[in-house]
Amino acid sequence: MTGRRLGRNRRLGRTDVRVSALGFGGAPLGNLYAPLGDDQARATVEAAWDAGVRYFDTAPHYGLGLSERRLGAALAHRPRAEFTVSTKVGRLLEPHPAPTGSDLAAGGFAVPDTLIRRPDYSRDGVLRSLEGSLTRLGLDRVDVVYVHDPDDHLDTALDQALPALAALRDQGVIGAVGVGMNTVAPLLRIVAEADVDAVMVAGRWTLIDRTARPLLDACAERGVAVVAAAPFNSGLLSRPYPPDEASFDYGPAPAALLRRARHLADICTAHHTTLPHAALRFPLRAPAVPTVVAGFRTPQEATSAAHWTAHDLPANTWSALDSAA
Repeated sequence: MTGRRLGRNRRLGRTDVRVSALGFGGAPLGNLYAPLGDDQARATVEAAWDAGVRYFDTAPHYGLGLSERRLGAALAHRPRAEFTVSTKVGRLLEPHPAPTGSDLAAGGFAVPDTLIRRPDYSRDGVLRSLEGSLTRLGLDRVDVVYVHDPDDHLDTALDQALPALAALRDQGVIGAVGVGMNTVAPLLRIVAEADVDAVMVAGRWTLIDRTARPLLDACAERGVAVVAAAPFNSGLLSRPYPPDEASFDYGPAPAALLRRARHLADICTAHHTTLPHAALRFPLRAPAVPTVVAGFRTPQEATSAAHWTAHDLPANTWSALDSAA
């Protein structure tokens, strides 16, 4: 049932690109914070596929290219017309002049730091980055390309990176142009000034953090899709009851936020559901959001997420959660 209810049947903004309601976030495939074996990485992608997931997101940043290589290998035997892939540009991977042994401290990924990430939001940088991604993925095309975290390079992204991607889209090389960030204000500017089809906002349109509301309104007016990433806020909403050590945005959750999350968890329990189920379904309530992207480290995580995504919550449950949020 879950597989049939997901599938690649949701339109990304005004483009012809189709995505599944649940997207597979590729950061864990890059050994985010801890190693993940090749077999488990492949099994997790396979489980997501079997559950109906057909949209897969990755980036060179994730494990210095490891995520792209693993994702490409896991999808290599699948018909290319049956899935959608997005990757990102803005960070070029280049040889590390003085490797220390691990990227964990500098980049957050448990991989050897044989490469460095050099910010480059120029037209040439975009083209070089995309070429490298295609090689690592083993694909001749990707469907969506996001400009990745241009917070400190916004003018260059607007003047060079985004026009370069728009040209590729207009030539039919890619299907859609987007920007992926963790902050709302720059995305509002980009939506107002640039020719984009989608924005990926991480952690700002979630059950507990709804600060992207103005962005959703602006995107709805312009037909721009909002891809809601990090629905669990890096861990705070990922368990039925948030523990003391729960994280929020990749750091310890503030006490007040932890109390709010636990209150939401209690409401979920009273309504016979779970906090992670509500967290995954929440972003999809907005018409501008065709897909929610989450990362998984195990096949069970992917299967559970697909099940939750395929089953909405009753209206009275949402009413209670909205009143408490």
